[in-house]
Amino acid sequence: MLKILYIIGTLFQHLWFVRLLSISYLHAPKNKSCMIADTLDINIQQVSKSRLEEVDFQNLPFGRVFSDHMFVMNYEGGKWDHARIEGFKSLSMSPATSVLHYGQAIFEGLKAHKSKDGEVLLFRPQDNARRLNQSAIRMCMPEIPESLFMEALTKLIDVDRGWVPDSAGSALYIRPFMIAVDEYVGIRPSDNYTFIIFTCPVNAYYTEPLHVKIEEKYSRASSGGTGYAKASGNYAASLYPAKLAQEEGYRQLIWTDSSEHKYIEESGTMNICFVMGNRLITPKSSDTILAGITKDSVTTIARDWGMEVEDRRVSVDEVVQALKDGQISEAFGAGTAATIAQIESITFRENTYNLPGKENRTFSNKLYDYLDNLKRGALDDAHNWIIKV
Repeated sequence: MLKILYIIGTLFQHLWFVRLLSISYLHAPKNKSCMIADTLDINIQQVSKSRLEEVDFQNLPFGRVFSDHMFVMNYEGGKWDHARIEGFKSLSMSPATSVLHYGQAIFEGLKAHKSKDGEVLLFRPQDNARRLNQSAIRMCMPEIPESLFMEALTKLIDVDRGWVPDSAGSALYIRPFMIAVDEYVGIRPSDNYTFIIFTCPVNAYYTEPLHVKIEEKYSRASSGGTGYAKASGNYAASLYPAKLAQEEGYRQLIWTDSSEHKYIEESGTMNICFVMGNRLITPKSSDTILAGITKDSVTTIARDWGMEVEDRRVSVDEVVQALKDGQISEAFGAGTAATIAQIESITFRENTYNLPGKENRTFSNKLYDYLDNLKRGALDDAHNWIIKV
């Protein structure tokens, strides 16, 4: 009997160990290994003299004025290391640096706002961390643990908190990005990477409603590609058709699917939304449509307000017919840089459809004010989206 109990006990120990290995495998990173401590030892080297006094905060061209510092961290030997905050400066790299040839580059965009009490607030930064890692997996790049992303981000913002504007419509735009840095001319994933976060104070991205065109020739992304990732190459591919549209008088394009050009996808730098009666309709995120954090906030708030939200495939024919019938009362883009960008007209082929004026838009105007007040700490944060620095 004792021998039987011993055998049974040994068997259970073996099964427990196998299960432990299975759990460890399921929860192990499926990308490049990421050996790093739970917290970062960040070396902070502050500049001797700030450039804040040189900045005219009333006249900020978007993305051209940069704060004093940046966060930098290197991935070498299979681990993230050498984390530091240093003065914003140019990068030095070999002409053979991998990113210059094979495009292994990803990025994110988010904002910090200042409350009326002077507190610095971040809007849904954890979601940016998760999306950065989704992009990293798709581009064969190492993931960054969310806790470390947040520590790097908050320490950098704390060092440069004086750069966060406090005027209406202004914010501190934050750009985290990662690039491949192997000095090697050969098509394979890099072994070494650099992760950087820099910031810039900005005013509004768009200052007036947009005229847009439904694009039927060129494509932003194709199924099976990198469209859902914030990969730099996605944006490079969109520049030429966007330039052609701008020469025709359009500020942005409405992209359609690459196979048939029958379904609405995104609008330039933003997800796109339509209001029809009490319905908010928006193309569902897919492998060709970026999962927008602002759009997710929009649909969540719309549901909170009792609107019917249809996050689904949206056909060009449906939208054009609704425009002809006057059923679309509002159309707007939703994105970090633009927040809520009103669309004034939509052109399809040779026909232009004008939408009701901005002053007559109930939902999107209310939404813009709500999001702005929420990000500045003036409203109750029901969804725990705000992080105080």
